[in-house]
Amino acid sequence: MKRLSLIILIGITGVIMFNLFSKSTAVDVSIDQFKEMLDKDRGIVVDVRTKQEYNAGHLKITDAQYDFLNGEFQDQIESFDKNKTYYLYCRSGNRSGQAARIMQKEGFKNVFNVGGFEELAEAGFDSNKGE
Repeated sequence: MKRLSLIILIGITGVIMFNLFSKSTAVDVSIDQFKEMLDKDRGIVVDVRTKQEYNAGHLKITDAQYDFLNGEFQDQIESFDKNKTYYLYCRSGNRSGQAARIMQKEGFKNVFNVGGFEELAEAGFDSNKGE
């Protein structure tokens, strides 16, 4: 009986872990994938960092900046077109990942976390540093 309980517990844990990891990566794309996706669908590029971070440097292709930490991003979601494609970035990919998952929960189908600003700039994306 103990062995069967252990097998069931391991199975349930495996399903939970699979669901957690598969959901967390559903919106995350690599820089190379982002480049390919941009070629197919320009979409809307959103920086979810603070205004200060944005002013210190941002991608030139950025269409909008909405601060995730102060709730500005969350307030703007209602005005977004659910039929468009959104590419989100921040400093490290953490906030943009959270923001992308929020958008998915709100019914957005084409929303992607493309990572951190520095990595994107280093990969060749034009940026405005300190402008």
